[in-house]
Amino acid sequence: MTTPADYKAKLTDEQYDVLFNKATEAPFSGEYDQVFEEGEYACAACGTVLFDSSKKFDAHCGWPSFYDAIPGKVNFHVDKSFGSTRTEVTCATCGGHLGHVFEGEGFGTPTDQRYCINSLSLTFTPKESK
Repeated sequence: MTTPADYKAKLTDEQYDVLFNKATEAPFSGEYDQVFEEGEYACAACGTVLFDSSKKFDAHCGWPSFYDAIPGKVNFHVDKSFGSTRTEVTCATCGGHLGHVFEGEGFGTPTDQRYCINSLSLTFTPKESK
């Protein structure tokens, strides 16, 4: 079983802070905000594939945005911090904090959802060319 100390040794301090202390990276600072090539996004802590690039879109919000996650790979929790109620998204495997999901914002996506995800909580693997 992987321990918090194992994750702390693997991740940068910033990644650990986002994933396990529920911090948020500054908007427009993340490595994957403007990456739109084909591939998969996995949890930076445990490597579980969470999002496919085909579900990524540019919400102009400063964080990578997806309109859906890979089924069963993320969990949802009520987050009442900061004086409002939001839906937190975590990795179903390790429990790492990924970001939040918002609904009904009118982006015209098939789910009408925006998974607003911290780049620091992700790794990206480009699709191999054939």
